[in-house]
Amino acid sequence: MTADTLPHDHGHAAKNLLTQMPAADDFLTISSLFKQLSDPSRVRIFWILCHCEECVINLSSLMEMSSPAVAHHLKLLRTSGLIRCRREGKEVYYRAADTQQARQMHRMIEEMIQISCPQKKEAPSKERPPV
Repeated sequence: MTADTLPHDHGHAAKNLLTQMPAADDFLTISSLFKQLSDPSRVRIFWILCHCEECVINLSSLMEMSSPAVAHHLKLLRTSGLIRCRREGKEVYYRAADTQQARQMHRMIEEMIQISCPQKKEAPSKERPPV
């Protein structure tokens, strides 16, 4: 069955929508990124790394979690491409990746929980548009 022969005609052109729809692999990539943010600890770690570069020990302290638990979350975030790491001597430092996906994910988190970045000093708006 194709868009031309859909079982029900609802008066809109579904086949036009299909010509604009991204490939299935694109949706798989997006779904994988959102899976990374399905854990609140991982979201917090990612948020921290959007604002500073940190090592596992300091992240463990900030998160009040064990180093192995933090390392597990870092591995998942790194595999997804949301964070990067660099080694300096024996220490490994993590930060958010400088990619469009990581920046958009950060903005989405900030907007969803309605917090502002520590570096931003914007005047509060008088009115928020309705959602």
